Amino acid sequence: MKHSTNPQTRRGRGHARRIGRSLALVLPVVLVFSGTLAVARVDWSGSPTSPVLTAADTAVAGASRSAARAPHEILRDRLLVEQQKKDPGVALTHLQEAVNDRPSLARHCASIARALGKAAVRVYGPTKAQSFSRPVCDTSFASGVLAAHH
Repeated sequence: MKHSTNPQTRRGRGHARRIGRSLALVLPVVLVFSGTLAVARVDWSGSPTSPVLTAADTAVAGASRSAARAPHEILRDRLLVEQQKKDPGVALTHLQEAVNDRPSLARHCASIARALGKAAVRVYGPTKAQSFSRPVCDTSFASGVLAAHH
């Protein structure tokens, strides 16, 4: 007894069903195996001595170092150096000017001010560092001083 009235519709499904079953068996094995290899090749120690480079590493290695860094990282490093040469007050003034000139830096202002506060405690001690505090970026400099002190 035939259940299908149109035999041509069933004929094409056999090949697709076989291919689908093969993929259903092979694909998970391939994904697990490739994931295992990827995890095995990651340097989990955190030291950059591994000769294995990922695609992101090679892209950064090919670009100049300052071009690969974000503008807020460059500003933070420049202000930390300036703070060492002069004092935290000058660095905080220049931070406020930089945020006023480039509003896109405003979301990083607090973290930069905290980094300046922590660095100021290392150089000046907590009491002297606190004396440089001013209301730049919601007093984040003062919170950095406090965080470094405790």
